[in-house]
Amino acid sequence: MLATYFDYRRHPVRLPRLDGGADAVRHRAAIVGGGPIGLSLALGLARYGVPSVVLEADDTVCTGSRAACISRRSLEIFAALGCEAPMLAKGLAWTGGRSYYRDTEVFRLSMPHDENQRFPPMINLQQCFAEQFLVDEAARYADLVDIRWQSKVTGVTPGADGARLAVETPGGTYSLDAGWVVACDGARSAVRQALGLKLEGTQYEGRYVIVDILLRSDYPTERRAWFDPPSNPGSTLLMHKQPDDIWRIDYQLRDDEDPDEAVKPENVLPRVASHLAMIGERQDWEPVWISMYKANALTLPSYRHGRVLFAGDAAHLVPIFGVRGMNSGIDDTHNLAWKLALVDRGLAPEALLDTYSDERVHATRENLRYATKSTEFMAPPSHGFALMREAVLSLAAEHAWVRPLVNPRQTSAIAFPDSALNAFAARSAAFEAGPRPGEVLPECPLERVDGMYGHVTDLLGPCFTALVFCPEGAVPADLQTALARLARGAVPFAAVAVASRRAPGATLPTAVDAGGRAARLFGAEGGAVYLVRPDGHVCARWRDGAAGEIEVALRRAVCASVPEMR
Repeated sequence: MLATYFDYRRHPVRLPRLDGGADAVRHRAAIVGGGPIGLSLALGLARYGVPSVVLEADDTVCTGSRAACISRRSLEIFAALGCEAPMLAKGLAWTGGRSYYRDTEVFRLSMPHDENQRFPPMINLQQCFAEQFLVDEAARYADLVDIRWQSKVTGVTPGADGARLAVETPGGTYSLDAGWVVACDGARSAVRQALGLKLEGTQYEGRYVIVDILLRSDYPTERRAWFDPPSNPGSTLLMHKQPDDIWRIDYQLRDDEDPDEAVKPENVLPRVASHLAMIGERQDWEPVWISMYKANALTLPSYRHGRVLFAGDAAHLVPIFGVRGMNSGIDDTHNLAWKLALVDRGLAPEALLDTYSDERVHATRENLRYATKSTEFMAPPSHGFALMREAVLSLAAEHAWVRPLVNPRQTSAIAFPDSALNAFAARSAAFEAGPRPGEVLPECPLERVDGMYGHVTDLLGPCFTALVFCPEGAVPADLQTALARLARGAVPFAAVAVASRRAPGATLPTAVDAGGRAARLFGAEGGAVYLVRPDGHVCARWRDGAAGEIEVALRRAVCASVPEMR
């Protein structure tokens, strides 16, 4: 990808010269870091009409593959932001992979995928492309997303009603005030360091060299992993196909190798050549990008510190195995955007932002739990782990019961069953199927309200959504009245009927579930109501759709005072 370089633009200041001056505007939200996490958050806030300024130290999108896989959940989020189309067009979809012990296949990975899904389980797309597509989408919101390139944040001064940032630019330094600051500035977060905050968890000794090579090959797109391959004895090696004939190769360094020497081309290229020869790749190839990676399983204990919040690698570092790094950060922004927007607009108390921290710290710990298992298998931290892995791999070729232990455990959406925003959990016991409070909506094809073919996720907008399942399309009058009242309220809310056909005179927009597939998936054959958060998580569900309870659940979901929950 040919990089686009972005010029520094001088911004209005309150003092005659920039150096030592202050930004002329107090911003509602400042986002530190213009990578995929910061840009996704800016676009998320723009959906709710909340402007933000994005401060990025670099002058272009990143180089190299870096984060190279985008999950189905992230694609659903990008679809909500309106930028999934170029990613799908450029990315390479895949559903499975193979694992080898030496040169013998021992495990076949198959990720969940069926006819209900709108998106593949995973696409391979270099981070540089993802960032550029997000920048392109942000250009459509020039009045709401102000990206300031070559603007490095060097200091943070928190206050009771916001924070002041020190910003270093080619034109000098200036200060910028914002009501809210969100640190999306990566693993070496300047904001985190400025506040004296420390990540907690485990730092692994194992290191991986990451190499992007240009290679024209017809091999299909799938994840391939080799343990102790003949081409690189004692190492673990991963290989992924990327767009534009780029192949990403990750290989583990042995304990006795010097990391500084290991990334020199004269040491990298022979190892890559040896592996390509082993797997039968005979075409000419050339290196494009070389880097080093060290696995860490770390998180901040809290992602909210007054008016400063953290997301992505600034908040947590997750091992790459299972592609949870960038994808978990994208999910952070989808959780945060609607909550910060409602608080900023005065529609919810600041306590709602505490639930962002609670839920996403929980998600990180779940991601770390799975990623740690994968990391300890990919790069054993002790002799005992190494012996266990060798035993599993040697048995897996002949014994099916052992093979699940080789499973790399790819990323998936995290549920929040204990979220403070869930309501009427006891009422969920009446359901034999469907997402429970705290879970993400499952995908399913529907005929959209405008007569076009779509999916369940197409029904969700930047608002709370009530999905009213009514087999014949007729919504009870008292429920219609309650839903209409909520739609006129301050908190963004909409309701959609899901029925086998559109009933004559229906007052609610209706999505047609002609074959009843969605009703069965949601356990709603006889009717039900699901209240869904703007980020796609269910916060309550009812068999009978009690009109008064929907308002109670909505108020709870925005941390407003509510009557006692039953």
